[in-house]
Amino acid sequence: MIMKDLSIKIYADGAVVEEMLDALKSGVVTGFTTNPSLMKKAGITSYIAFAEEVLASITEYPVSFEVFADDLETMEKEAIKIAGLGENVYVKIPITNSLGETTIPLIRRLSEQGIKLNVTAIFTLDQVKETVAAVKDGVPTIVSVFAGRVADTGVDPEPLMKEALEICRYKQGVELLWASPREVYNVYQADRLGVDIITCTPAIINKLSLKDKDLNEYSLETVQMFLKDSQSLGFSIL
Repeated sequence: MIMKDLSIKIYADGAVVEEMLDALKSGVVTGFTTNPSLMKKAGITSYIAFAEEVLASITEYPVSFEVFADDLETMEKEAIKIAGLGENVYVKIPITNSLGETTIPLIRRLSEQGIKLNVTAIFTLDQVKETVAAVKDGVPTIVSVFAGRVADTGVDPEPLMKEALEICRYKQGVELLWASPREVYNVYQADRLGVDIITCTPAIINKLSLKDKDLNEYSLETVQMFLKDSQSLGFSIL
């Protein structure tokens, strides 16, 4: 099984309850994350109803739910309500609001209350340092660095993640998460570095079964797929 070769924890990223439960049954996934964009895409109409449905089935693994507000006062109220939904809940707090105002004071207050946090939308080492400095030692905290989006800018995310991991080790209970992976290979990159967690879409999770697949066989299967698709089109070149 693929997980025998990996030390990293794989969290499923999404907001479709059926897909989350399928991931739960796979034996590969040990946690779940969602966000407003994924909830919009999934057509969620009630935040609390969605969260309660998820938590009714997923009781033993961490689940991260994100605040929706943009001001720190309302974020705090939402965070407290979300945290109260279950012992396995992590509250996702973006590192800034939409105006670029830091949420570090809020992160500090919530962590002091013992609320498990998933600090999200982190892109820089300075943001990692500020987050780790703000949280209370021993309170479970996930530091989500968007390595995939960093890579989208043409920057190699590995040096960033390596340094971020060292910073996260300064306090007990802090885990580093490789967010927004773009391909299966990112799982192996993150695992090699010693990153604690990586979030994966269902598509990436499904491709983990390709580990050590014979490349000649894979090549032949690809050609066969091309032929099947070309025949289904009914086109003629000559």
